[in-house]
Amino acid sequence: MIFTAENILLLGSVLIFCSILISKTGYRFGIPTLLLFLLVGMLFGSDGLGLQFHSATDAQFIGMMALSIILFTGGMDTKFTEIRPVLAQGILLSTVGVLATTLLTGLFICYISGWDSTNISLPLTTSLLLAATMSSTDSASVFNLLRSQRMNLKHNLRPMLELESGSNDPMAYMLTIVLIQVITSDGMSWAVILKDLAIQFFFGAIIGFALGRFAVWIINRISLSNGSLYPILLLSLVFFTFTITDLLHGNGYLAVYITGVTVGNARLANRKEINTFMNGLTWLFQIIMFLALGLLVNPLEMVDVAAVALLIGVFMIVVARPVSVFLCLLPFRRLPARAKWFVSWVGLRGAVPIIFATYPVIARVEGSQQLFNIVFFITLVSLVVQGMTIARAARLLHLDLPEEKEGNEFGVELPEEIDTQLRDLTLTPDMLARGNRLADMNIPRGTLVMLVKRGDEFLIPNGQMELHVGDKLLFISENRKP
Repeated sequence: MIFTAENILLLGSVLIFCSILISKTGYRFGIPTLLLFLLVGMLFGSDGLGLQFHSATDAQFIGMMALSIILFTGGMDTKFTEIRPVLAQGILLSTVGVLATTLLTGLFICYISGWDSTNISLPLTTSLLLAATMSSTDSASVFNLLRSQRMNLKHNLRPMLELESGSNDPMAYMLTIVLIQVITSDGMSWAVILKDLAIQFFFGAIIGFALGRFAVWIINRISLSNGSLYPILLLSLVFFTFTITDLLHGNGYLAVYITGVTVGNARLANRKEINTFMNGLTWLFQIIMFLALGLLVNPLEMVDVAAVALLIGVFMIVVARPVSVFLCLLPFRRLPARAKWFVSWVGLRGAVPIIFATYPVIARVEGSQQLFNIVFFITLVSLVVQGMTIARAARLLHLDLPEEKEGNEFGVELPEEIDTQLRDLTLTPDMLARGNRLADMNIPRGTLVMLVKRGDEFLIPNGQMELHVGDKLLFISENRKP
């Protein structure tokens, strides 16, 4: 079946509906949700139910939009107070770590090329290109797994992993583009390569920060008639940030991530509406992106590269990723070895390597379709082997912590403009020892009880209200000034 204007909405809605239903079932068995979206796309694709989708250009465009939103939302959720202690580790992993993974994997691919047991014959530059497309951990997969499983980890590992996965895509992207230029232009000098990398980093960082500050300013200053327009305004700035940075030869992915971090760590009006909108949009584009990539691949073609792809995938998981992680984290001696092994294991590949693998296809690099199939197969291996065992690995290495409760049991939220905190408390017999009225409780100055929850009933409190053991109280208190 060919995609047409008449059936695209029907097919799209059926694919999304099926993906969500299947993901709910798969979650119970510890299967990564995003892996299931890929498999649904493959099921409905050309070697499955027959949907024909072969445009690498369209898939790349979908991926570009999706990654812009995913990286921006991930940046918004990255609190600077959390990443400050692990900033150096995250930056090293997202730059030196990506480069080390590319070099180690590229040399290994070149070494096994031409073996009788492998069916690939790639020169060094093409081997490095294949490695570069797979050198970053996938932000969508890491964010999704850590947050959907509500994993809390010792040694600040969660913010470190989220910082790495959100910021290492730009490095992998730059290496991919530079290596394509080297291959298609019959070589480039090291000076030109280093200059290109420096320009992409510089403009990506500067434009991302500047437009992030502008986004905060305009949202806090502008008065719109409908609160739902604020997240749409922000979304327009996200796409503007990516495109203007790309036009100026900067790195758009780095720019949108830094914009997200800047916006997320500033005081922002209508934050609740913006977060709700962006989180929903992120999920939608993740589904669309993984479905499109699943439709793009021909599973039968992967059979020819399965053996060599499995060999490369195992090397990346067992050798390249651990070596690069231990190399980057060598200066941080207080971080125990088991934490470094866990970081090595969370080297998830996902949609990003597949999207980056479309660039050689569009550039018509020799053997690019074979490279694409290898990257897709390794992504499946990574999501199955690593994605399904992250929680188990954390427990095995004794790095897991009790889950932190987010929000409050009353489901009450206040606008960020109100400089207050909400927290809830369940009453125990000791708390009521001095009396069972609200007036008898030693409530700090500047704190009020807003609601009392007794069973399924919500009560408006006053000073003479009698309290019972097990009642839940919702407190509102002033934020203390430093």
